[in-house]
Amino acid sequence: MESQKVDLFLMTHSKYFESYQIPIIREQLLLADDSKFIALQTINFKEPVMMLVVSLLGGHFGIDRFIIGDVGLGVAKLLTCGGVGIWTIVDWFLIMGRTREINYEKVMMILG
Repeated sequence: MESQKVDLFLMTHSKYFESYQIPIIREQLLLADDSKFIALQTINFKEPVMMLVVSLLGGHFGIDRFIIGDVGLGVAKLLTCGGVGIWTIVDWFLIMGRTREINYEKVMMILG
């Protein structure tokens, strides 16, 4: 793929990934063909800051985990009322990183 396209993608989507993941994504994108670039444009990335807000407001019910796709953890969090509140507080610190990991996994699945 063209270096210019790769840099444009990374500039517009860097907030969805951890800083150490960006060089890996760049290397994979440079090796990928244009059909994978089109597939990348269709990915629905989750916004880490928005997930933090959702976690602050509805984390007690596991809504944050349901949205990012961790259904099993969402159900467990719902049934335990956020781990009696402790799990909810811990998630306030972990949910942004987990959201970025899931976004990274989506990109790597397409780039293979």
